[in-house]
Amino acid sequence: MKQIYFDNGSTSYPKAPGVSDAVKFFIDEIGANVNRGGYGSAYSAEDVMMETREMLRDLFHFSGKIKNVIFTPSITYSLNGIIKGWLKSGDHVLVSSMEHNAMMRPLTQMTHLGVTFDRIPCTQEGYLMTEEIEPMIRPNTKGILMLHASNVCGAIMPLKQVGEICKKHNIRFVVDAAQTAGVFPIDMTDMNIDALAFTGHKSLLGPQGIGGFLISDTMANEVAPIFTGGTGSISDSEEPPEFLPDKYESGTPNVPGIFGLHAALKYIFQTGIDSIRSHELELTRMLIEGLREIPELRIVGPQSMENRAPVVSVDFLRIDNAQAAFELDSEYGISTRCGLHCAPNAHKTLGTYPQGTVRFSLGYSNTEEEVRYVIEAVKKLTKVKIS
Repeated sequence: MKQIYFDNGSTSYPKAPGVSDAVKFFIDEIGANVNRGGYGSAYSAEDVMMETREMLRDLFHFSGKIKNVIFTPSITYSLNGIIKGWLKSGDHVLVSSMEHNAMMRPLTQMTHLGVTFDRIPCTQEGYLMTEEIEPMIRPNTKGILMLHASNVCGAIMPLKQVGEICKKHNIRFVVDAAQTAGVFPIDMTDMNIDALAFTGHKSLLGPQGIGGFLISDTMANEVAPIFTGGTGSISDSEEPPEFLPDKYESGTPNVPGIFGLHAALKYIFQTGIDSIRSHELELTRMLIEGLREIPELRIVGPQSMENRAPVVSVDFLRIDNAQAAFELDSEYGISTRCGLHCAPNAHKTLGTYPQGTVRFSLGYSNTEEEVRYVIEAVKKLTKVKIS
């Protein structure tokens, strides 16, 4: 049976060429830790780590120093570190109504410590209602925390416009770039972003277990480290270091993952994110146009190609969504994701709670032939006669 992978919103597959070789090379040929060894192999590992920080700084047009590019195990760790190290009792923040639980669960935890938040409403297509933001800002509002694109339906948030509002009111702007990093241009300076969290295993085409964030000096002074321990620096003191990146990078980093991410970033720069985005959005257009012809199906979220990521969610009207996803896999070899996608309030906004949706998320390795195959499979599944 043909196997079609349409779950790139969860994790990209296959990874960029050279990623597995880079991970293997580190494990087989280097193996040393970083910041702990005064010998050649440790220095060579540190060089790759530094180059990876440089590429991330360039990718996101970050005007800060390389040391302000921080590695973590995932974007979830990044957002936890920022939220829990920054917010205090009495603070208030704004989020969109489309947020992922990587943002909402740590923030909800903080409400038990006296932090409050409000949700900026979004339309039923998932788009931010920017006119609602300024009336929601209070004297104790510390900032706006927001994803760049919905993992449920692909709706893209207007980061530049939100960043301008944050600058006007002198509040911080924190962005979750899980679904867009490596596909859509992000200019932290132009968008007035104070901290941007990323993950390596989605559209950055790297391995799981490596992520991070980029943070301005101003915000770094406000965010205390959540995890502390050995860093290989100022080892004569039991106090954690205050300088970056050591302030946020205690313990042994995932150096094999960083080597893999290094290879993935090289591939992205060589290919060009404009080429990647153009290919993925063309496939998305084909998929939407094909699925729109099926009356037993409802496309959820954006109904056009304007301001959307390559994520398409559908609601099967005559078949249980979980059953549809199971049959797409078992009968046609198509991998999708069904359910609430760790974003329950997004589904409430979209009108798909509690049943959720079946999500098709495309990647750079997908082809037009695969899109046509998926459309025909869905037609068969919904008993629509193929013309």
